[in-house]
Amino acid sequence: MAEALSWASQQQTLVLRGELDRETLLPLWQQRETLLADKTTIDVAQLQRVDSSGLALLLHLREQRSQQGIEIKITGVTERLQTLITLYNLQAIMPVETDS
Repeated sequence: MAEALSWASQQQTLVLRGELDRETLLPLWQQRETLLADKTTIDVAQLQRVDSSGLALLLHLREQRSQQGIEIKITGVTERLQTLITLYNLQAIMPVETDS
């Protein structure tokens, strides 16, 4: 069973914790407008796991804010998440700041 996904708001950063996968992402999806209203960064350093559904959600959140004229940075990307981004050849449309 997937570990619950939780988040915290720290000024202009949304900090995600737990697992971001198809089993846990629905609450974040449902609250995305409110949670990202004043955010410019999503910190994923405390995520233990991200699957392709979670990556798709992160990509959607970046794109949605971009259409509103706001650039969202994804920070704290682990080696495993970077590998997933590379596997799907998303480096150009999903620039991230790695944890290393």
